[in-house]
Amino acid sequence: MGFLDRGYPAARSPYDSAWTAVAALVVANAAVFVANLLGPAEPASLNDLLALHGDLPRRPWRCWELLTYGFAHESLNPRQQLPWHILGNMFTLWFFGRAVEDLLGRAEFLRFYAAALVVAGLAWLASVALAPTGASARLIGASGAVTAVLALFIWHYPHQTVLVWGVLPVPAWALGVLYVAWDVQGTGVRDSNVAHIAHLAGAAFGLLYAWQGWSLAGLGDLAGRLVPSRRRGRYRVLRPDDDAAGEDAPLHRQVDRILEKISRSGSSSLTQRERDTLARASKRLKDRDPVS
Repeated sequence: MGFLDRGYPAARSPYDSAWTAVAALVVANAAVFVANLLGPAEPASLNDLLALHGDLPRRPWRCWELLTYGFAHESLNPRQQLPWHILGNMFTLWFFGRAVEDLLGRAEFLRFYAAALVVAGLAWLASVALAPTGASARLIGASGAVTAVLALFIWHYPHQTVLVWGVLPVPAWALGVLYVAWDVQGTGVRDSNVAHIAHLAGAAFGLLYAWQGWSLAGLGDLAGRLVPSRRRGRYRVLRPDDDAAGEDAPLHRQVDRILEKISRSGSSSLTQRERDTLARASKRLKDRDPVS
């Protein structure tokens, strides 16, 4: 049945007008790839501008490279007939990322993806710092973040059947073992043009994120939750549960806020208090509307 026999939540309806995060990322990567092909050649290429350079610790003002490198991919060369670098990454992101986005919600998925890029990039920087020519090295490609997405998929759906190369059925956990074994073996290969350390760091971040049940929503909401305290004239951070209107607001307003949070960050981000609120609202609706 194609690449995957779906045993996980179905993707959004094709009639949904809103773009998914996965679709937006695939289009963005494809657009950068095409723009790089049409633009100037090395050393002034778009890829060189976006790449993560090994001397970043000496030039911290170029910190954007920790994100932009994930949207640049290897260009075609005379020995290639297809751009395998970007095709492999986007193919994996498309088939595994949609299920992960359904779990996390669009906004949380983007935060997770961006954080994975940063973690993978930092791990690579640490590895090249030990190499004699590390400062002249550069990193491009979304593999670190894509591996994190794959790891998160495997955590939630370890027994889902995956068709390797479209023909060999294996459980998702076995695919993960193959990936990790290949990357561990690759770290010992000299002159390899594959950033195996970035892959392993991405996988470790994805597994740790799932194991610890992290939510990155606070990164985007932190500034909005800094409000002045009239009593002391200072600023303090309010947790979502501490919203003064939370307890006094009508139940339907609380439910609307919780549903918006689910849409933004996924149901896994709900606190026990919010789950209890939904259960109380559901019970009230049942009591109000008798079944005929």
